[in-house]
Amino acid sequence: MENFLKHFPESGELLSSHLPSAWLHEVNGHIHTPYSFSAFSDVAPIFEMATKENIKILGINDFYTTGGYPEFYDLSLKNKVFPLFNIEFIALDRDLQKQGIRVNDPNNPGRTYFSGKGLDFPETIDKKHAKKVQKVMLESLLQVKSMIEKTNLILGDINSGLQLDYDEIKKSYAREMVRERHIAKALRIAIFNKFPGIDERKGFLTLLYGGREPSANLENNSAVEIEIRNNMLKAGGRAFIEEDENAFLSIDAVIGIIQNAGGIPCYPVLLDDSKGNITNFEADKESLLARLSEKNIFCIELIPGRNDAAILENFVNFFHTKGFIILLGTEHNTPDMAPLTVSCRHLTPLSDELKRISFNGACVIAAHQYLRSKGMNSQVSSWNKLMPEQRGNILKLGKAVVYNFLNNLHV
Repeated sequence: MENFLKHFPESGELLSSHLPSAWLHEVNGHIHTPYSFSAFSDVAPIFEMATKENIKILGINDFYTTGGYPEFYDLSLKNKVFPLFNIEFIALDRDLQKQGIRVNDPNNPGRTYFSGKGLDFPETIDKKHAKKVQKVMLESLLQVKSMIEKTNLILGDINSGLQLDYDEIKKSYAREMVRERHIAKALRIAIFNKFPGIDERKGFLTLLYGGREPSANLENNSAVEIEIRNNMLKAGGRAFIEEDENAFLSIDAVIGIIQNAGGIPCYPVLLDDSKGNITNFEADKESLLARLSEKNIFCIELIPGRNDAAILENFVNFFHTKGFIILLGTEHNTPDMAPLTVSCRHLTPLSDELKRISFNGACVIAAHQYLRSKGMNSQVSSWNKLMPEQRGNILKLGKAVVYNFLNNLHV
């Protein structure tokens, strides 16, 4: 399979393209698919929704895997949605863990979610770096299997007549990796099938939770799955198994994998929760800027649906003035089926400026993917060292690439 960008015109011709003034499109730069865990059971409905919502740039962003890239690529072409090829890891900063500093996981000090943007497609990662990813995936698999075993012990202790099977969960609900969200989904379905009545479900879940009554709406599939995950499978839950430290790579190792795969290291910002709390690592913007700059990270992303609109705007504007590439997405990494159109907490729409920043960030990644597909050295990899004029040219190139794609000029 070849990347369509390989056959696009040379950069000089693209840069001479006439683009409409104030040209802008809806973008979602971070979507999980069923290849990790997603609100969507298949990839095709993602594009159906994107088409209905007039989203023209969409970024796949699964945990640890690029397995969904070929299907995502095919559907991108069929639906005329420009694809961004991304990935996500969970790393561990052991120094921050010892200091009790929370990064972008609000519950686990040192635990760090980290993304790569604009990876090569078809993939180019070498065996050395691919082996590191495979090792982490294996450790995650062992943890998941242990949690299934522990869940089955609890189900046996309460004489439920229910048991979970790893192979069945993978076959029915997962494409590649089985995660705790898949366990919660499988368990919820098994419970609902056996106990169709609300009172029956409440009584059983109370037993399952060790005497704690459920508070979720027992007719809401998503709410129940989230509650099962929180009560059973998250830290402190009855079936929780602590991850082995071998399940986590260091930040530097993750960055190395991303760069070897042709991608741009990107820090996912958690920012504020519903109570206004921000983690130690992110609370001071100047300090965060210094930490990211020290690691040569010049790209960030946010999931605005988690954030207050005013806090988000202030934060994004700060990093935008510092020259960062900024991407916005929805994630869709829970059972909740929300719109693909990016918005802030309580569905507050993005401002025009935030939409522009998001679109520009996606176009920079598009330029990076184009240059890599042509076998050229992507200047985006040295973004923090470029002059404003050079950055402007890369942005213009990315816009021309997206424009040509959307208008069938060279696809």
